[in-house]
Amino acid sequence: MADTRRRVKLYMLNEDRQWDDRGTGHVSSSYVERLRGMSLIVRSENDGSILLESKIEQDTAYQKQQETLIVWSEGENYDLALSFQEKAGCDEIWEKICQVQGKDPSVDITQDVVEESEDERDDMPDAAPPIKLPPCDTSKLEEIAELFSSVLPSPIRKEKLAVAIEAECYIGKLVHLFHMCEDLENTEGLHHLYEIFKSIFLLNKNALFEIMFSEETIFDIIGILEYDPTVTVPTRHREYLRNTAKFKEVVPMTNTELQTKIHQTYRVQYIQDVILPTPSVFEENMLSSLSSFIFFNKVEIVSMIQDDMKFLSTLFAQLTGEDTDDNHRRDLVLFLKEFCAFSQTLQPPNRESFYKTLSELGILPSIEIILGLDDEKMKLAAIDIFSYIVEFNQSMVREFILKESSRVDDEDLLINLVIEQMINDSDPELGGAVQLIGILRLLLDPENMMATASKSEKSEFLNFFYKHSMHVLTAPLFANTADNKPSRDDYQSAQLLGLILELLTFCVEHHTYHIKNYVISKNVLNRVLVLLKSRHSFLVLCALRFCRKIVGLKEEVYNKYIIKENCFRPIVDAFLANGDRYNLINSAMIELFEFIKVEDIKSLSSHIVEAFQRELDGIKYVKTFETLKLRYEQQRERNRDKHFDSHPTSLVRNNRFRRDARAPEEEEEMWFNQDDDESDTGMQVSEIKYKLDSDLDHLHKLWETKKAKENQSDVEDGPPRLLIGTKSPISISIKTGSNSSLSSLLSMPDSPGSPHGSPPAPGSPESPKSPPTSPHSPSRLCPTPQTSPVTSSSSPLTSKTSGVVTSTSPQDSVPGVTSSTTNSSSSPPSASVVASTASISPTSSSSPSSVTTITTSNATESLPSSNAVTTLTPGLKGLVDYPDEDSEEEEEEDEEDVIAPSPKRPRVGT
Repeated sequence: MADTRRRVKLYMLNEDRQWDDRGTGHVSSSYVERLRGMSLIVRSENDGSILLESKIEQDTAYQKQQETLIVWSEGENYDLALSFQEKAGCDEIWEKICQVQGKDPSVDITQDVVEESEDERDDMPDAAPPIKLPPCDTSKLEEIAELFSSVLPSPIRKEKLAVAIEAECYIGKLVHLFHMCEDLENTEGLHHLYEIFKSIFLLNKNALFEIMFSEETIFDIIGILEYDPTVTVPTRHREYLRNTAKFKEVVPMTNTELQTKIHQTYRVQYIQDVILPTPSVFEENMLSSLSSFIFFNKVEIVSMIQDDMKFLSTLFAQLTGEDTDDNHRRDLVLFLKEFCAFSQTLQPPNRESFYKTLSELGILPSIEIILGLDDEKMKLAAIDIFSYIVEFNQSMVREFILKESSRVDDEDLLINLVIEQMINDSDPELGGAVQLIGILRLLLDPENMMATASKSEKSEFLNFFYKHSMHVLTAPLFANTADNKPSRDDYQSAQLLGLILELLTFCVEHHTYHIKNYVISKNVLNRVLVLLKSRHSFLVLCALRFCRKIVGLKEEVYNKYIIKENCFRPIVDAFLANGDRYNLINSAMIELFEFIKVEDIKSLSSHIVEAFQRELDGIKYVKTFETLKLRYEQQRERNRDKHFDSHPTSLVRNNRFRRDARAPEEEEEMWFNQDDDESDTGMQVSEIKYKLDSDLDHLHKLWETKKAKENQSDVEDGPPRLLIGTKSPISISIKTGSNSSLSSLLSMPDSPGSPHGSPPAPGSPESPKSPPTSPHSPSRLCPTPQTSPVTSSSSPLTSKTSGVVTSTSPQDSVPGVTSSTTNSSSSPPSASVVASTASISPTSSSSPSSVTTITTSNATESLPSSNAVTTLTPGLKGLVDYPDEDSEEEEEEDEEDVIAPSPKRPRVGT
């Protein structure tokens, strides 16, 4: 790691003539091939990235200030500064710069600056002798003023003039002339002196500022600047600084150097802000050295106070002491505010150390005490201090708030005091409330919350806030919307509610279940939409923005809440009340409905059409509502078809098409997304539907491996086939008027070597689309034996097999329940099998043009072994797949004696 001698802070002058901190790093001087010369390189101490890479040009003027600063300009209006941690490092880099430019390192400024015009080169070449100053006499004041103003356009001549003034102690001589002219009331001479010193300021040389702002000279300089020729009556700045602007020593200071530096900084700041004219656009950087002088003075002041622990301890003891007078406490708070404002000039590592010191001394409990007082001035100052702390280190504030929550009541919590201060802001424009909303937003922003292995700052702090503080923040909202209309609709109340809604909108965007639970449990959205009746358009738009942010999340939980609470009613009412006026409210509401249409949020679209179709039919100047209505009708048609497909009487037809298991149907998605607190009936239907689907999938896998078998031999000749080694989770029985034998039904051999058991070749018409199941699967069912031809009846669910008709009764059927009866002229039905949790699955067979009806049962009684019922089963792939007409023609050619059912079944109405 580089030594601390080369540790620097990089600054750049911004457009407001303030020094911006560009980072901390280590500086070096080396040759850069890209720039083709020796350059100053600053690398960040954090990640090693290059913060600065500046070639040392021969014509660039470098200034050495206060033994640890090097300041220079690159191009127009581009000033840079390096602040060294140690003087030795500054001297080392300064020697490198002077070596490159061929200058003597003993000087505080290099002589070569920007190039001049051809005329100036002719008038004063680089080797010209120094400027010879006129004798310092009252009669020569006009000549001196003209000389000083004439050198300002030329940077070289400015440098030479500054060197001459410093070498001849010319400022002291001019101050002596000022006293003479003022005693003699020589107004003309005083005006010349004003112009002379204005030119000296514009020389922008730190060495001259050190002389002018010394304790012995600064009041004389201020006196000279009182005699502006453009002002008829001089302004008495010296009188104000000596008599009116009193230095208050809130805590006795033992460091005389610190006192001197504070006095000097205040007076120089006064000169820059009050006395000197505001620079024009072309003079913005003419006083950059003056800004640097003030900036680094503040850094020194903060550092010296921070190092004086005795002073700070006394300060905080008096600030929180019960015996402290209110006036004295106010002075202490104002001093602390200014102290924190000065700390903004510190480098980030030093500023972190600064706030850590204040935290150890009890800055946050002190702010808590001040906010509990009735002094408005102290409260405002405390809020400023609090904002400085929060802007720099939010985690420190959150940690303090969480710790105090265990020992302090809710109303005394720091964050609740801040919220109450925001709500009770006395400013008509709510300037303080705007500042506090920004502070709360920083504290509630998850982006700057840390998460470590031991704890999560986000979850801890948000849990705390929604439990202890959210009700304080929303109290004005609930109080103002209790009567379904704004109880107070004045400008200040509307502005406060607008700020609260802005923060709530931020919470909806960045927080997850915390704000979701709060909005739904407290019915916040309906309360917010009451504000649509406000007469203030900006508040109406804030309420709409909050609703739009919720809808924009496209979360079904929010959508169900909106539908349940009918939250679109006040929006539609406000939209219709606005009429055809083309304004922001109209556009915002149309955009809300347009978003729902474009994003196709089905639940909200259906709700809008069903609840507000008649009221919105008249809106024709946009196509939004017509499109919503059209999509709703199309969706209703799709839902009607799905409902028909899922009806028990059309079970066979419903199995015609395969459904991707990864893409559940829309109704099913909506079904399983319902809340847990629905009725028991809904839960039972959901369980039956779930069981039905799972059993269908299971049987689909079992039967998918069986392919249609051609030229199947007579079943009765083969030995019976038994299911060994596995227990099927579903009991399947085929019952007729006479007893049937399970062994006869399952008598088809299925060994891998059997010519009838082998699956068709891939690519053949009967090859399944899904990969085949292993023939050795223990849960695999045996193929249905080849049977005699069957003639289909008029009903799609009725098949005639060997004089036995099996059918289902639509009026008696329920999801997951199948009833099977035998229709015989001689005997009543032999059995009715009911399976409350079983499902019906198609079977595969060699004949693709026959139908079988299978009833499932959970009964455990054994089946009698007698005459088996023979049926024909279609070739299936998981679900019932009716063959095309071409395939039926082929089958008719192969098996002329088989009469196949019609390939297109009659559609059963629902």
